[in-house]
Amino acid sequence: MTAVIDDPAAASRTADEQVVVAIDGPSGSGKSSVSRAVATRLEVGYLDTGAMYRALTWWCLERGLDLSDQDAVAVASRELPLVMSHDPQAPAITVDGTAVDLAIRETRISEAVSAVATNLAVRADMKQRQRVLIGEIASATGGVVAEGRDITTVVAPDADVRILLTASEAARLARRSKELHGSDDDSSLERTREQVVARDAKDSTVSQFSVAADGVVTVDTSDLDFEQSVQAVLDVVRAGVRAG
Repeated sequence: MTAVIDDPAAASRTADEQVVVAIDGPSGSGKSSVSRAVATRLEVGYLDTGAMYRALTWWCLERGLDLSDQDAVAVASRELPLVMSHDPQAPAITVDGTAVDLAIRETRISEAVSAVATNLAVRADMKQRQRVLIGEIASATGGVVAEGRDITTVVAPDADVRILLTASEAARLARRSKELHGSDDDSSLERTREQVVARDAKDSTVSQFSVAADGVVTVDTSDLDFEQSVQAVLDVVRAGVRAG
């Protein structure tokens, strides 16, 4: 079943009025929050492709599937009844009518999602879903900011603007630790390491998101606060649109 957006009444835009921004990056780089803010300020739609893998992971676990059974997980991916909202201020996700926005952020999903995201058959299916969604969202809202791991290189290599959002390991660990545990003390950092460094290492076996590909602009947020990170990305987007 194909993922759909939940705004069928949105007015269509012609292709030459649409802007597609692809943003990749590792965990803790600020990718999701910055992408949502950029989409909001550009007044376009938003797509969190990582949430799609998380939603599939949740769906598989709810159905009692063994995530190491790659064929069964690939079938589940093709059948996944997924609906994605493209509103960057309220990016809701439902699976078979169940809201899963909070559930897919639970630790059990974070610890399991790499087994799904590194399944090549799943990635092939998700790539097609994501390309369809990017087109639908851009048509509905005049553009889209799509973020993930392989958007700049595999899913949308022809995007108008392609950005690798990155940060030092220390900065990424501190950000994610505060998000998950409310602190970046030594204990919290160690509890977070598995979900950041280890997961990135696993995911990097199937997608490259640590080094920018040709034509992709790197934005390092290590020493930037949130507003500065958003502005840095907006500057790249606006320069890219003007150049195009």
